[in-house]
Amino acid sequence: MAEITAQAVNEFRKKTGLGLMECKKLLTEAGGDLAKAETLAKERGLKQAELRSGRAAKAGRVEAYIHHDSKSGVLLELNCETDFVARNDEFKQLAKDLALHVMAVNPKYVRREDVPEEAVAEQKRIFMSQVADKPVAIQEKIATGKIDAWYAESVLMDQPFIRDDSKSVKDVIMGVNARTGENISVARFARFIVGEER
Repeated sequence: MAEITAQAVNEFRKKTGLGLMECKKLLTEAGGDLAKAETLAKERGLKQAELRSGRAAKAGRVEAYIHHDSKSGVLLELNCETDFVARNDEFKQLAKDLALHVMAVNPKYVRREDVPEEAVAEQKRIFMSQVADKPVAIQEKIATGKIDAWYAESVLMDQPFIRDDSKSVKDVIMGVNARTGENISVARFARFIVGEER
């Protein structure tokens, strides 16, 4: 087994933002392999983040994004569990990035649960009519794929993140969640454009 040096622990800590003891434990488990330890940290971090998602998030911040022409903007409420995290630079940056994302991509809903059942049923009806000429056995499968693509256009959490489209907005939030150790969630947003009816 490889010896875990203080330098390796410090390097891993800078990369992940985890505590010293957690870094040493993960590096030991990974046999000193930095890449393997990072994978372990991600796996555990995301598992812990998912467990935290049920905890109450009553602190946070409201972020405002005003486009440079002052004709459009976004207000977004991002919640966390404590004021300590709400004042954290990474949390503040996440709020800014999410407000910019909402302005640029224009989601209609925060999460899938927010989409009215009638809207989903109407989309499914439209997609089923589009695939009526396909074999019956695959119509449902194609329509389900189209519904998932529609969610990725309409639902903030399902959208590819504008700063890194290899990740969804949910993945980005879960990453910050894992690093801060708190439940972080978007409560709501409003997008405004001068002269546009709501």
